Amino acid sequence: MTVQLPTTTDPTDVPSVITSRRSCRAFLPDPVEPDIITRILELSQQAPSWCNTQPWQVALTAGEGTERLRRGLADFVRSSAQEPDIAFPPSYEGQYRARRKDCAMQLYSSLGIADGDRAASLEQTMKNFDLFGAPHVAVITTAKSLGTYGAVDCGVYVGTFLMAAHSLGVATVAQAALAGCAPYLRDFFDMPEDRDVVCAISFGYPDTDHPANTFRTPRADVETVATWATGANSLRETKDIVR
Repeated sequence: MTVQLPTTTDPTDVPSVITSRRSCRAFLPDPVEPDIITRILELSQQAPSWCNTQPWQVALTAGEGTERLRRGLADFVRSSAQEPDIAFPPSYEGQYRARRKDCAMQLYSSLGIADGDRAASLEQTMKNFDLFGAPHVAVITTAKSLGTYGAVDCGVYVGTFLMAAHSLGVATVAQAALAGCAPYLRDFFDMPEDRDVVCAISFGYPDTDHPANTFRTPRADVETVATWATGANSLRETKDIVR
């Protein structure tokens, strides 16, 4: 069935949705209303994909399903090595390592975890598999046959899901950590072998009083990531041209 969605009448809302979204690492237990979840999925389904292949599939939990998944993930990570369908980065170097560490240190600082406190940082890491207390999780998979570009398309879907949820007052956190539990997730959701787990999105209403939700990670300046080819001799001259 094709879902017909109304066009927005106030596109000026889009920048505020994008700039105010943040990852939530502590949720209230209250479930999200089914009609709101349906609306998030309807909006997310409008994500673009290469040749309109729409390679994503979404497995979701609610109620006791979430609690069973939470318990099972905790057991899996304590007894099994990570086994993602799509290989994790072998290492983080340079600016990527620095940004990753800065993110972790902001989180630890907000929680009062001292630099080098391995026990406390491990305890916080394990909260990934408790879904940060969220009442729901969405596990995103791609068609194995579509390789890298199927995963890229799923990344666009994930971004659309995050923004759609935020626009409706629902908090989210995208989690690659759960992809390391791909064998367990495949068994739990009875996923076919021709699907690769990309990531998960825990979602619900935010615990705004929790210290884990008090920090915001920065973003690099546009000049750091954008390069122009206009015939100018330098990016600085190009910036003057395109203004």
